[in-house]
Amino acid sequence: MSLIAVNVAVFLGVLVWTQDGGALAGQATDAHLDLGLSKDVLAFPIRWPSGTGVPYFTEPDGWYRLVTSGFMHFGLIHIGLNMYFLYILGPMLERPLGRVGLLALYAASLLGGSLGVLVLDSGGITAGASGAVFGLMAGASVGLWRRGVNPFSTAIGSTLLLNLFLTFFIPGISIGGHLGGAVAGAICGAVMLAPGHKPVPRWAVYATPVAVGIASVVLSVMIVNAA
Repeated sequence: MSLIAVNVAVFLGVLVWTQDGGALAGQATDAHLDLGLSKDVLAFPIRWPSGTGVPYFTEPDGWYRLVTSGFMHFGLIHIGLNMYFLYILGPMLERPLGRVGLLALYAASLLGGSLGVLVLDSGGITAGASGAVFGLMAGASVGLWRRGVNPFSTAIGSTLLLNLFLTFFIPGISIGGHLGGAVAGAICGAVMLAPGHKPVPRWAVYATPVAVGIASVVLSVMIVNAA
């Protein structure tokens, strides 16, 4: 619920900051340009068109975007869908992982999604909690598989497959963000949600998402600097 509250607060904050009603319908605002993510916006200074007629400029090396982009959304439908899935998946994963473990999985998935954006996406600004949410779905699916349950016979696995299908066949969706988050979440879930009869060291439960998050940031910097 705290993660949902932060995402909603940022969404409302953008409306207050920009006073741009188009943000409700999914239009990009100056806040999205300041806090959203793309490889180009990290690598180069960019001149953006503006509805006011005054050009808007962004500067490179804004590495905070790897995190802030995961809390920005394009419109009510975008944030509504992401928060719905977070509302369903959060309590389910918080029980076995605890609050700290869930936050660690969410953060690692968010950073993995940002890495995916830099690897696979091109063009305009990307934003949204989808990478983190995909990480939760993938982590939960791997956790079920490790317990001998076919995840695709459950609602979680079926939802993951459906959303992956939509990712590739609906234009305007961040393929890199979704796949990057899913891969990061799956790696973390394999360790963090290990079954009781195949235990892992306690330190590994927390070290794995930290390692995935750090690796995602380092690879993101390397990819941008090589651009």
